Amino acid sequence: QVQLVESGGGWVQAGGSLRLSCAASGPTFSRYAMGWFRQAPGKEREFVAAITWSAGITDYAASVKGRFTISRDTAKNTMSLQMNSLKPEDTAVYYCASDPKFYSGSYYYPVNYDYWGQGTQVTVSS
Repeated sequence: QVQLVESGGGWVQAGGSLRLSCAASGPTFSRYAMGWFRQAPGKEREFVAAITWSAGITDYAASVKGRFTISRDTAKNTMSLQMNSLKPEDTAVYYCASDPKFYSGSYYYPVNYDYWGQGTQVTVSS
């Protein structure tokens, strides 16, 4: 069983930065990847970024590429999302997720993840 706890959300003006963290507990030996998703009011949960656990290969949604950076610390069992040049459209509840099904590209889809954090609100004002 894996438990995930996010931290670091908050309010920021457009152009500002925030850093989200996700602390995981539980086994990691079979973990393929971890990911960040976000959900704005009235919208579906969408993929933001993912990182493969062993090799550290990263992938991003087009809307955040070049502005957000995902990283992980395998020794500490943590994952982070550095968000720069934030825009009002980045406003959402951000979720970390862990242990998607073990096949290439699985991390894009929320349905493939076994574990989720509680979410942290990010609000970007214009």
